[in-house]
Amino acid sequence: MFDKNSFPFDAEKMTAFFKENDFTKHFADAKFPGVDPEALMAAQKKNMDALVEANKAAAAGYQDLFAKQVALFDETMAEARKQIESFDAKALKPEAGAEHAEVLKAAFEKAIANMTELAEAAAKANNDAYAVVSARVKDSVAELQAMMEKSGK
Repeated sequence: MFDKNSFPFDAEKMTAFFKENDFTKHFADAKFPGVDPEALMAAQKKNMDALVEANKAAAAGYQDLFAKQVALFDETMAEARKQIESFDAKALKPEAGAEHAEVLKAAFEKAIANMTELAEAAAKANNDAYAVVSARVKDSVAELQAMMEKSGK
């Protein structure tokens, strides 16, 4: 049902990329008066870790959403097949029109419910990712303010 290759984002590979590369060496020779470069890099590492976690949360949410979409599509198609088969048998009956209208109404209501469920799942995935990033931004600002106060500026 779900094919990992159809969703190429790999949070583990992204995490490994940031762990394998030492970005601190790019700033080893840089001198900033009153700024502790190790504290600054530690803060940025926390920022990157938070972004990786946010991406993992979003990816997991969207993978779940995709799986739900596939399952709903399969369910809808199976139900449609059943209804089409039953229409053939009932087509000669006078009350068939009312029954068909009722079936269509039920299908429409189910489709609306399914779309609502998918929209809520997408919103949850976005909210989970946003919460991780938002918390980190708040902490990052506090860390930068503390560094500035410590440096006397």
